[in-house]
Parts: sequence; C-alpha cells; structure tokens
Amino acid sequence: MSAISLPQSPGFRLDGRRALVTGAGRGIGLAAAVALAEAGAAVTLLARSAAEIAAAAEAIRAKGGLAEALACDIADIDRFAALMAERPAYHVLVNNAGTNRPAPFHEVTPADFDAIIDLNLRAAFFAAQAVVKRMIADGINGSIINVSSQMGHVGGPNRGAYCATKWAMEGWTKAMAIDLARFGIRANTIGPTFIETPLTAPFFENPAFKEWVLGKIKLGRLGDVRDLMGPVVFLASDASALMTGSAVLVDGGWTAE
Repeated sequence: MSAISLPQSPGFRLDGRRALVTGAGRGIGLAAAVALAEAGAAVTLLARSAAEIAAAAEAIRAKGGLAEALACDIADIDRFAALMAERPAYHVLVNNAGTNRPAPFHEVTPADFDAIIDLNLRAAFFAAQAVVKRMIADGINGSIINVSSQMGHVGGPNRGAYCATKWAMEGWTKAMAIDLARFGIRANTIGPTFIETPLTAPFFENPAFKEWVLGKIKLGRLGDVRDLMGPVVFLASDASALMTGSAVLVDGGWTAE
C-alpha cells in the first residue's frame, strides 16, 4: 500500500517576526500584544501612555516574551512616520488605537466628530501607510490587522461618527489589500462586538444599555479581550496566508441577522 501524503499545517507561530501594536497599554491592544508575544513575535507596544506600556512590556518579558515599549501618539502622523522609517520593518501591525464619544446623530458636535475621525480614521490610515512603506522598502511580506468593529457593518444608536470611521476603515482596508497584494502584504480587519475594557466600562453602568447589548449578542455575553487573541494570531500568521481584504467578525452573532 502506498503511503498517504498528508498536508502540513502552516502553523500559528510567529518566531523571528516583529509585530507592532498601537493603543497597546490596555484592553484589546494589550491582549493583542500578549498573544503575539506568546506566539513568538518580538512585539513593540506603542501608545501615548509611556509608563503604562513600559509596565506592560516588562510584564511580557517576565513571562519569557520579547517586548519593548515605544511612546508615541499615532495622531502625530509625522513623528510616527519618522519612527517607522528609522526602524527595521515590522512583519505585523495591529492597528488598534481608537476612541468613541457616543451621541445621537443630531447632537454630535464638530469637536467630537473631529476627535473621532482624527484618531479612528486619519491616524489609523497613515499609521498603516508608514508601516507599509517600510515593509515595502525592506521587502517584507507582512500582515496589517486593522481593528474595526461590528459597527463597521451595521448601525447603532448614538454611534453616527463612530460608525462613519469604522465603515470607512472596512472600505480602505479592501482598497489597500488590492494595492499591496503585489508586495506580499495582506490587509484584513477584525470586527469585535462590545468588549469589556476600560474604554467601554462606563457604557455598561447604564442597565438599559447593557440589556440592549446583551439582547443583540446571540451568544448572550459581552466580549472579553481573550476572545480576540486567537483571531489576532491567526491573521498575523501563515495560517491565514490566503486571506486579504477580509473582515473577521468576532461579534457573538450580532451581525448574523
């Protein structure tokens, strides 16, 4: 009998690769950094909060991971681009920094609109661009993971400006995937549902809001940052080698109906 030739799994390891996570001091960003480090990547944690990311990087190193802290506001597009230009290319970007200022559509102020657009859209767009330019210069086949939201696929009350940024992110991720495919650079989004983080905690102090959210999540619970750690590693690794321009929804079934 002839031997059966079995396919070999591409694996989820990231040994020898460099990963950058923005907004890495807490919440989703911190979880992403931990997950990438556990998979073997050398991780750079980037955020404005220098002390916070320094402590996080130290904690990752204490567990045997490779991590460093880099203090920068990604809204400072010129400084961020300069930092990327002077460093070796990253293989992975988790483009996570973001914000929200919930308000009914008819009450959104220009100041709040600009703050959300400037970080979630403008800064995220040009952060990805700066990382990609260095990837191309160094000949790196990389993975861009834009942290979007289920609200990039549906609407929601009090989230007009936020939805505007996340729907836009879904669109430009598809466009960049087309532009970058010839360089071996992939671009995908992760679309979480409501995740319990320091950013979202104040929202859930409103019982009616929490009840509404749980009524929309078919699995019946809020998301935990650990729910995103596997998908991040998947999109960063060779396990997703044929995926680009795609959206991975981690929403507990919110968008299923």
